[in-house]
Amino acid sequence: MLILDSNTISYYFRGDPQVVPRLQALRPADLGVPAIVEYELRYGLLRMAHEAAAPRLAALSQLLQLMQLLPFDSECAAYAARIRVALEAAGTPIGPHDLLIAATALRHQATMVTRNVREFSRVPGLQWQNWHEALSAPGSAEPMGA
Repeated sequence: MLILDSNTISYYFRGDPQVVPRLQALRPADLGVPAIVEYELRYGLLRMAHEAAAPRLAALSQLLQLMQLLPFDSECAAYAARIRVALEAAGTPIGPHDLLIAATALRHQATMVTRNVREFSRVPGLQWQNWHEALSAPGSAEPMGA
């Protein structure tokens, strides 16, 4: 399963020529969206004027209906705690939302699709892809035990 980060979905809606064909080539059932990502996207849209936000919120809802929405559950919380301890011990913490998104990806043994490689590449065991690199090879760090 591929898990989409907020920036990947945002670039899809902007018609990005790197993201759109890659996303459209996949079956929606093979794609997951963490609830934290949905929150980030909805928050960003709700900050816009209502007349601009309404059609974008509708388009987002329509897209998300096709994909697996992944809640942040107790297993995700356990992963997040371990990731945070490991990153803090290494002196390389990441943002709180990215931490929760990474934990969701690890809990589901999925690959993150993100442009934010700077943050996600620090997470032990997280597999990721950056669709903004022409021929990006999947990245990963050291394994993070379950």
